[in-house]
Amino acid sequence: MSEPSTPGIRIGQGIRIGIGGWTYEPWRGPFYPAGLPHKRELEYAGRRLTSIEVNGTFYGSQKPESFARWHDETPDGFVFSLKGPRYATNRKVLAEAGASVERFLTGGLLELKDKLGPINWQLAATKKFDPEDFEGFLKLLPASVEGRALRHAVEVRHPSFQTPEVIDLARRYGVAIVVAGDSDYPTIADPTADFVYARIMGTSEGEPLGYSPAALDRWAERARIWAAGGMAEGLETVGPAAERRPRDVFLYVISGHKVGNPAAAQALIERIG
Repeated sequence: MSEPSTPGIRIGQGIRIGIGGWTYEPWRGPFYPAGLPHKRELEYAGRRLTSIEVNGTFYGSQKPESFARWHDETPDGFVFSLKGPRYATNRKVLAEAGASVERFLTGGLLELKDKLGPINWQLAATKKFDPEDFEGFLKLLPASVEGRALRHAVEVRHPSFQTPEVIDLARRYGVAIVVAGDSDYPTIADPTADFVYARIMGTSEGEPLGYSPAALDRWAERARIWAAGGMAEGLETVGPAAERRPRDVFLYVISGHKVGNPAAAQALIERIG
């Protein structure tokens, strides 16, 4: 799993910040200007954010033509992270998901070309840690497909994953453990790959920018620290210290008061750059 760092934005090299998806009716007005055609929303979002996590790939397959269109509608340097399909992760035995994983990885996502970012394999909140099964699933995640390097992150959401054994396995296979920030899910902030993947879920209705200025400052500083190879303060870790080395960072403002997520993401980008 040794992909070179993807081209970063000019300031905050290697830090990408965005939201989940781009089609959400309540964003029309607070984020998208009145009169903007719906078919131009991705183009608009792509010029104000540096990444988007695509949730639609979790629920169903996408046509290769869709991936190609997303590539063409966004600017150079933009990156899409994709959620792996639920058919691969919402199952009793993860290690038996090989066919679903392969079908997804060969289903057209390479049409994103250099804009293909990490793949987030989100486990069910009820899925408990089983060392043999978890390792079996990690073995299914290839380092490359058709010559293009891939990056994988696994979003574990059951407290049983808060153990050093999970960190050891993730580091062995070069897979990131998703940092779940400001949520009811367990926080595991141990870096385990050459990138950090964070999903922060604490936007609130009372904040014009989704988060308070102080909270935005904290998350921007954590992104800088991760990018520099350090350990962000105020977040729980469960394993031995990670090797200090620069890492790409993918941070998404997800859930919470969703209307405010684009504002929070833009505020974080301003603080980084």
